[in-house]
Amino acid sequence: MNHRIPGIHHITAIAGDPQANIDFYAGTLGLRLVKLTVNFDDPGTYHLYYGDGAGSPGTIMTFFPWPGAPGGRTGAGQATATAFAISRDSVGFWTERLSQHGVAAEKPVTRFGEEVIALVDPDGLALELVASDNPATISAWDRASVAPEHVLRGFHSVTLTHHDSGPTGNLLAEIMGFEAGEEENGRTRYRADRQAPGATVDVLRAPQTPLGQVAVGTIHHVAFRTANDTAQLDWQQSLIGKGFDVSPVMDRIYFHSIYFREPGGVLFEIATDPPGFLIDEPVQSLGTGLKLPPWLEAQRGQIERIVMPIRLPDSAKERPIT
Repeated sequence: MNHRIPGIHHITAIAGDPQANIDFYAGTLGLRLVKLTVNFDDPGTYHLYYGDGAGSPGTIMTFFPWPGAPGGRTGAGQATATAFAISRDSVGFWTERLSQHGVAAEKPVTRFGEEVIALVDPDGLALELVASDNPATISAWDRASVAPEHVLRGFHSVTLTHHDSGPTGNLLAEIMGFEAGEEENGRTRYRADRQAPGATVDVLRAPQTPLGQVAVGTIHHVAFRTANDTAQLDWQQSLIGKGFDVSPVMDRIYFHSIYFREPGGVLFEIATDPPGFLIDEPVQSLGTGLKLPPWLEAQRGQIERIVMPIRLPDSAKERPIT
């Protein structure tokens, strides 16, 4: 098969309170809320998408917010940290900004020659800001709450933590087309297209770490990019041929998806770049209204009565959405 994975498409995590999630990611971190919709498999709850100005693949962090749901436990067999890229000149800015906003963050440390700021979101989800000499080019947004020179520049990487990192590393390197690189403190770095955001996956070997439990404050799945439906079907057949249990293609409106579990247990998705987030609203108004797939439109009134009222970012719309 000639297709290669260019990097991460999106990362989806589980949150608690949707308003706290919006205030943190769109406010403190300065990401754009690019789509407000519902969980297609559980339409009584939101599905929140954040990203760059146009919702470009490689910049998208998404959340299933389930108010009142129990907290999870980060551990082995999970994707354990989501890292965003920042400019090397932005480390001081982010250290100060996080402190001013009361965010629990650690002092910068060096990993693979790059400065890393570790922090947690309001639900305890582990995040990192990684200073890069050449962060990927993203679609700018002129209404971000962070100055253009300091904005998050899409994903830097995701960390997968396993008791035995070998089988996952083999999947990344031998099947998905990532190149195995440096090793440091039990962490092996795998790279795809270095020009794309989210082109890096770190696999951390941690044999003594207890197994994690997916719930609020943990990552649900990691989605990787593929160019189109044809390439996705090729991936589906190739993975099935190698013994993976792969889902049918699922229509997520903004992309098409297949799912499988990698050898360490993390849920992987392969998502198509098209059709993208502009399919149902123009770029100027991304994230300013509740969008539903065609098969749920007939239930809009019921859904709007069920989902929790929220206040959208000031840069989008200053009114509750119910």
